[in-house]
Amino acid sequence: MKRILLLGGVTEALAIARTLGPEHVYSLAGVGRVPTDLTCQVRVGGYGGAAGLAQFIRDEGINLLLDATHPYAAQISQNAATAAQLTSIPCWALRRPAWQPQPGDDWREVADWAELINALEPFRRPLFTLGREPLQHLDEIPAHQFWTLRALDVYPGNERCEVIGARGPFQFEDERALFARRQIDVLISKNSGSTATEPKLDVARELGVPVIVLRRPELAGVDREFRNTSEILEALSTSDNS
Repeated sequence: MKRILLLGGVTEALAIARTLGPEHVYSLAGVGRVPTDLTCQVRVGGYGGAAGLAQFIRDEGINLLLDATHPYAAQISQNAATAAQLTSIPCWALRRPAWQPQPGDDWREVADWAELINALEPFRRPLFTLGREPLQHLDEIPAHQFWTLRALDVYPGNERCEVIGARGPFQFEDERALFARRQIDVLISKNSGSTATEPKLDVARELGVPVIVLRRPELAGVDREFRNTSEILEALSTSDNS
């Protein structure tokens, strides 16, 4: 029986991990809660780049590397693809389809933080849903803006920024209430493609609130790509990798 190393980072990864037996390994970077109810082994922490990951694969006798990390975790995905090549094992990846703008959307795509800040200048009450990255820029908040940051956990803000700790899935009515309570006039988001966080886009569309979208990075090529959990589980069940 082949041994799977599942690199987690998105909600779907946990669903896959719940189907794996004790010979397989579910790997997490350490951000967020660590599940304690799995049959498979759970590993927390990094590997030291592609070379370190390749050594782990050799040491543990891994036969299939499954990358279910976040669509914006480009470096981790590159390390996974490289490590699989170094160890001559297949690398499969979950590649969520990106969200697509709908009628009524006002999307403004940016490539990086500098472009984001320029696009943000006309607004006063932004809602950031980028994770922890904006925390590095709290001392750069313009005098005319008050930021609301939503991340997995609560972190210290300052007099011009409040950080909300919250985990999806989010509901439309709750998102609408958040926009109203915080007087949000612009939403900043990654294009994660997750149904769990999509309601914020629906609210922005309904209210006519612009969305500044951080462009997706290019991800490393792999042996097989899957759009959702069902495709991966079907592939595992019809191969000798389960």
